[in-house]
Amino acid sequence: MTRSLASAAAAALAFTAVPAAADTTDGSCAIAGGPRVIVNVTGLKDRTGRLKVELYPANEADFLKDDRELVREGKPFRRVWAPMPASGAVSVCIRAPSAGQWALLFTHDRDGKNKFNFWQDGAGFPSNARLGRSRPKVRQALVNVAPGGGQITVRAQYLKGLGGFGPLD
Repeated sequence: MTRSLASAAAAALAFTAVPAAADTTDGSCAIAGGPRVIVNVTGLKDRTGRLKVELYPANEADFLKDDRELVREGKPFRRVWAPMPASGAVSVCIRAPSAGQWALLFTHDRDGKNKFNFWQDGAGFPSNARLGRSRPKVRQALVNVAPGGGQITVRAQYLKGLGGFGPLD
């Protein structure tokens, strides 16, 4: 087990290694097997682009590591993309192949280019702590996935001047 982040880090999530070509779905939990984790997203800047949720091993060395490298090393990684709904609640479903502790990253890809744009895209983690200007730590992203799955709420954060990333309100 790795460090735990803010008190909100005890939600539900997990994953297993899958080939890079097979680890992406439409965010509807289409990947068979494993506990379902619903990621409810709040605080979005707008309804443009698309949403991404990723699961990483729950350690600092592997957190936010390139997915191709994780797969090559045989380490667990899972990613789902979801279209941005025009209105209503925003939720993305990701399947965790097993219960346990993992690290979760949510991003709002506002321009749809699949490359994080520091100046316009949003991000969020289970702790919902203000991200600021430094690279996020794994403790901010930790979630515990129950065998039966669960839900977690992640608050989107965007660049807010010199103070770095933070919630819009």
